[in-house]
Amino acid sequence: MSSLAAERMRRHRQRQRNGLRCLTIEIHEAEIDVLVQTGFLKPETRSDSYAVTEALYDYLYHTMGSCCDA
Repeated sequence: MSSLAAERMRRHRQRQRNGLRCLTIEIHEAEIDVLVQTGFLKPETRSDSYAVTEALYDYLYHTMGSCCDA
């Protein structure tokens, strides 16, 4: 069985091969407001980190198109 560190490295290398990067970002409340106003995020889920992340993914896909599909 792989150690946790080995598993993290395996996932990191797989993301690199897929052209992905794993980033930690800070998002301002005003940017969350935009996600709600544009319909990418439901107002009742604005404090749910997972919902905000998914809404941001949807927003980026919508604005950048499918040029980045792996």
